[in-house]
Amino acid sequence: MALLSRRSLSYGLLLLVSQFLFRVHGLSKESLLGRNNFQQPDENIDITISYMDASGKFQTHKVNSNTLSSSWVWESPVDANQKQLVVGQLQEGSSEQTVNGSRESTQLSIEYNQQSRTIDPIKLRRQKLRDERREKRIAELIHMSKETELQMQKVAIEHAKEFNNTRRAWYSIWRKEYINPHSDTTLKLMRDQKIMAKVYASVAYSTGERDLYNSLTRHIKEIRRGIGDANSDSELQESALEQAKAMGHALSLARDKRLDGDVTARKLRTMLQSLEENINTVKKHSTFLVQHAAKTMPKPVHCLSLRLTTDYFLHNHINKETLEKGKLEDPSLYHYAIFSDNVLAASVVVNSTVLHAKEPEKHVFHIVTDKLNFAAMKMWFIAHPPLPATIHVENIDEFKWLNSSYCSVLRQLESARIKEYYFKANHPSSLSVGNENLKYRNPKYLSMLNHLRFYMPEVYPKLDKILFLDDDIVVQKDLTPLWSIDMKGMVNGAVETCKESFHRFDTYLNFSNPLISQNFDPQACGWAFGMNIFDLKEWKKRNITGIYHYWQDLNEDRMLWKLGSLPPGLITFYNLTYPLDRSWHVLGLGYDPAVNPLEIENAAVIHYNGNYKPWLDLAFTKYQPYWSKFVDVDNPYIQDCYSNQ
Repeated sequence: MALLSRRSLSYGLLLLVSQFLFRVHGLSKESLLGRNNFQQPDENIDITISYMDASGKFQTHKVNSNTLSSSWVWESPVDANQKQLVVGQLQEGSSEQTVNGSRESTQLSIEYNQQSRTIDPIKLRRQKLRDERREKRIAELIHMSKETELQMQKVAIEHAKEFNNTRRAWYSIWRKEYINPHSDTTLKLMRDQKIMAKVYASVAYSTGERDLYNSLTRHIKEIRRGIGDANSDSELQESALEQAKAMGHALSLARDKRLDGDVTARKLRTMLQSLEENINTVKKHSTFLVQHAAKTMPKPVHCLSLRLTTDYFLHNHINKETLEKGKLEDPSLYHYAIFSDNVLAASVVVNSTVLHAKEPEKHVFHIVTDKLNFAAMKMWFIAHPPLPATIHVENIDEFKWLNSSYCSVLRQLESARIKEYYFKANHPSSLSVGNENLKYRNPKYLSMLNHLRFYMPEVYPKLDKILFLDDDIVVQKDLTPLWSIDMKGMVNGAVETCKESFHRFDTYLNFSNPLISQNFDPQACGWAFGMNIFDLKEWKKRNITGIYHYWQDLNEDRMLWKLGSLPPGLITFYNLTYPLDRSWHVLGLGYDPAVNPLEIENAAVIHYNGNYKPWLDLAFTKYQPYWSKFVDVDNPYIQDCYSNQ
């Protein structure tokens, strides 16, 4: 018997009705059962297909075998099980009988669709190949030599030794190892129990409940020992959980005593007030220590300055400087201004800028430092010139025009009032009094290097544009496109720092003073010093330095703003600042542990503004690599100073 099937065809179709099965081929019932007698039908055969449509009606359709695609194959419809089923239904002598009725043929098709399965030649070949490989492998193992068998055993043993199953415990929530090592649920519970036990013990003592008082006191000591120095549940002692249960029982007994609620409430308020006072004291001490660490020069940096100064004078470099003076005043080049007393920090700014510059030979760095660090700064760049760029180091004390008769802030810094503000321990801003503005007592506010940025045309009279860089920044891209930005007549190009209500003018200026409230918008957006492109032509035209002097004189009593250079900068460049794209200058690496890493990677300049400078031990370790990769750790000066700290 021949059946036509398609691999994707549903068995719901009833194929090969009686006209095709019996009249065309004259097949007997016995031939239906003989899989081995199956013959491939001739071509050009008319095939009648009967089936039930979706509505349940019986339908027939005729096709010719020549019209079928190659995916249709001829197959025998029965297997051994079918053979037994059909034979059981046939009586003796029926092997020679011819099937004539459509009823029998339809029944046969139904039996086929219910019991038969299509035999896929490809699957048969795969099965045959698997059997052959299995037999081949068995034969190899049977005839394997003793030496080969021992070698395989040895390899298996070594592989088993290397297998690491320590992580399997983490897949079972019932294992101790599965516990989150950073969880502190039990620790918090025990601390809360200790606080409540102290309250109940105090109330019990005042009401004469000595037994309860002694019980709670004993449990408090046990809880304290159980907690120890733990910061998470994993660091607690093994008996901690039992201690927490015992304390819970003791607290339950205390609640059952129905101690006076008013007394308990008063005791809690007293404890809360005491705790708040302790927290404020700790905060003030913490602020003082951070400010102290931030303004203290680390020993290796101080050592570096001393070593460089010694070599500068020892090798008589005073008269050996050779400069291309034409480049220093050439307005067609890219000029940078860096005002710093930190040799290592200034070197990182220069190195990172030159490394990313597309035409470093066109870049000129103007570094201004103080008299104390002048020799060290000069010596560093004599020994490590940032070729092919040009660098010029100057001493601010040699600017004869910068004196107290011309400079308002210099006159104020020399006043007795400012000296008292900084050096008198009983001043209202001292730690003992507890003023929160300790940061304004940083000595950097006494340095004219911090205010020299308001005198750019006086320092560089021949230049048209200059890029100001702080010494706590790192350059990550070529900065030359800043010189080609159209600033629309503005003087200062800077990145704005306002986010929602933060870093707006009312954050920095005293708007309770009418001089401020009548002249400035409290919601005006603040911006950042650290990377600023200054148009010196517009600066001179608008007399920016004169505006700065005017407001600085008005703030002699510091009633308009506290000390620092940003508040007077916001005032001086009010409505004269062009906002740069934020990607030019990303801030916060010196105080914010959550700066977006993607913003850091895409920034042209990253700024460590804040107390956590990258050269201090206070620095955030995750931000330090951006800075430290520009420090030459193989430099003999750095090796000597940092290895002997």
